[in-house]
Amino acid sequence: MTDSHIHFSGLVLRPFADTDAAAFAAAVVESVPSVSPWMAWCASDYTAADALEWFAMCRASEAAGTAFEFGIFCEQTGDFLGGAGLNDIRPLHRFCNLGYWVRQSRQGQGVATRSVQALAAHGFGALGLHRVEIVVAVGNTASLAVAAKCGAFDERVARNRLCIDGRAVDAHVFSLVPE
Repeated sequence: MTDSHIHFSGLVLRPFADTDAAAFAAAVVESVPSVSPWMAWCASDYTAADALEWFAMCRASEAAGTAFEFGIFCEQTGDFLGGAGLNDIRPLHRFCNLGYWVRQSRQGQGVATRSVQALAAHGFGALGLHRVEIVVAVGNTASLAVAAKCGAFDERVARNRLCIDGRAVDAHVFSLVPE
């Protein structure tokens, strides 16, 4: 990756810095009602130390070339808005997964949609990917809406595609491909 900051439509997506840990943890705790049903790591006892562990894993994955995870920040204020990333990168077939979450107080403002658009463009451009997948648990209407707004094609519902809190769940598999 040549430039670690992505500026797009009022957002800055950048790798996490250790100084983001407190804001990240506060956003996670705030977002338990809307995010935790879909992402088991989102818990009311999430701490800055947990965030630092996540950031270290993000750096290791980036060094290995298997994932590029970003914090989403407001370009104007610098406020932490959520996280998004290109992960599970498969270089042989040049595709990956794209995941995202937005803190509860900033949901419904287009943050996830703009983040998906920015990361898909980055994946197709800088990373040379041919396909980006968005995998969304059946019933996660907010994430389904984001994928649809981004023009992702809903290819199928895959049985037992995700594991949420130790439980296998069916999920929509969306795809984005370069235009």
